[in-house]
Amino acid sequence: MSDQQKQAQEPDLNQLRKVRREKLADLQANGKDPFAITSYDQTHHSQEIRDRYEELEGTQVSIAGRMMSKRVMGKASFCNIQDLKGNIQCYVARDSVGEDVYKDFKKFDVGDLVGIKGEVFTTKTGEKSIHAGSITLLAKSLQILPEKFHGLTNTDLRYRQRYVDLVMNPEVKDTFVKRSKIISAIRRYLDGQGFMEVETPMLVQNAGGAAARPFETHFNALDEDIKLRISLELYLKRLIVGGMERVYEIGRVFRNEGLDTRHNPEFTLMELYQAYTDYHGMMDLTENLYRYVAQEVLGTMKIVYNGVEMDLEKPFERITMVDAVKKYSGVDFSNVKTDAEAKALADEHHLEYEDRHKKGDILNLFFEEYVEEHLVQPIFVMDHPIEISPLTKKKPDNPDYVERFEFFMNGWEMANAYSELNDPIDQRERFRAQEELLAQGDEEANTTDEDFMNALEIGMPPTGGIGFGIDRMCMLLTDSAAIRDVLAFPTMKTLGGKDQ
Repeated sequence: MSDQQKQAQEPDLNQLRKVRREKLADLQANGKDPFAITSYDQTHHSQEIRDRYEELEGTQVSIAGRMMSKRVMGKASFCNIQDLKGNIQCYVARDSVGEDVYKDFKKFDVGDLVGIKGEVFTTKTGEKSIHAGSITLLAKSLQILPEKFHGLTNTDLRYRQRYVDLVMNPEVKDTFVKRSKIISAIRRYLDGQGFMEVETPMLVQNAGGAAARPFETHFNALDEDIKLRISLELYLKRLIVGGMERVYEIGRVFRNEGLDTRHNPEFTLMELYQAYTDYHGMMDLTENLYRYVAQEVLGTMKIVYNGVEMDLEKPFERITMVDAVKKYSGVDFSNVKTDAEAKALADEHHLEYEDRHKKGDILNLFFEEYVEEHLVQPIFVMDHPIEISPLTKKKPDNPDYVERFEFFMNGWEMANAYSELNDPIDQRERFRAQEELLAQGDEEANTTDEDFMNALEIGMPPTGGIGFGIDRMCMLLTDSAAIRDVLAFPTMKTLGGKDQ
């Protein structure tokens, strides 16, 4: 639409809004204020009437929803009502609802919320419908739905005004219904495996458990600076120390980082910890969980994302990070002995690194550059270098590497898991190394959490732990292109001092 067209349209929109407010004022003046109504007896949804039509035909039902279209034809009219489950046509006749009600109905606007009671029937054209016996205006819409003119096509506006997006685009509502089902299925699976759902603090003194910059704020009551959590890990491990052998939490975490199609500064993370198992146990759990959720939500274990099928039925491939880098770059880090050799290889392959980086950091850079994009089918990448895994147990036979895996699908990291480090002496050394990195300018490095260290000294059993990105899982299972498509209200840049 051109700027001239938009300018020409604006007065029309303002006039239409004015007319709607006048209609509301008239209703209120005549004792018919829709906003005075506090409840409505909704007995059925639209899709239920369609699904159970043979049973419901000829019976009285009561529906409620938003009027999305209206055709007035003299003494009888049709309208379309949209509710949570879909939409259904309603036949409104003057002789059925009464002359006064019909007169009011003709003044209703597209976007108004209405309740209709009537008989289920089929029109002459075969449309399953409701023959209205009564109709009630439940709320007056004072705005104009965008479809009236040119549709809600502006992506930025869709995210900012998700409520309009949900009204105008049924597939958006379907995405969020599926998201709810995904999270419910995760809970059912874990509860069935003996896990206990818990809650841990969001406001923390020490934001550890991940490599990320935290958001910081000030707590006035205690006059202390505190942070928003970047991970769930350290508090959940405290519960393992306390004897709660299987725990999980699904909650928001906050990372002060950029925005892109897979990152939002606040997102939903699920972490779980299981005593007396290791990262192999976490691999088995991941396979079983993904299969269960896909089957429950989609009815299949074959996921199609952006036209590419990913098969959850086959055993998930397992490969070490060293072997993956060798496979896709031709560089064999098992033969690399020193940091200098690793940096020389990075120079040869034009990979940028920092002076503080060690051999393990360089290996990870090769992995990100050469490997990740190829990991489309479900795969576990195992045995990461110790330099990038400060909370993970070393491999007994090769202490340069740790018992860690990342789960990949569609070239994305979907989960991250460890055999958890439970040696407090080793953990303190790892924290000390992290603080050295922080001093060298690594803003994502961890600092020593003394209370967590005290918990480890009390004694933590051998434990397997894993973190799942819930939003990416929802993206895959709903075929959504960006993380904003699965967040009801994603983070947006403020416009002109306030969101518009």
